[in-house]
Amino acid sequence: MAKTKAQKNVLETVEPIGERVLIRKDEDRKMTKVGIHLPDKIEIPTITGRVVTVSTVIENNPDYPIQQYDKVLFNPKQSIPVDFEGDNRLFVVPIEDIVAIFRRDT
Repeated sequence: MAKTKAQKNVLETVEPIGERVLIRKDEDRKMTKVGIHLPDKIEIPTITGRVVTVSTVIENNPDYPIQQYDKVLFNPKQSIPVDFEGDNRLFVVPIEDIVAIFRRDT
């Protein structure tokens, strides 16, 4: 008789270490705001995304004004894709590759 195991629902998390953040990349645009269609193989040197989490080094350093849920512009060249989701939209990004944070006046 086969032995059955009670499976626990385990929540996997990714926590960046050092001066890095975890970013969920925005969907790739196939058309610009003015209606120009972009080719599928276009290489854009910077992309946007949302910060999922920041490392404790960055969180505890007042020199880094970045927080969870910030929308950022980053250079993906040094980013490490996280094979955590099927569509690979998560990246561990060094803080020096984040080139801008989008802010709204309130």
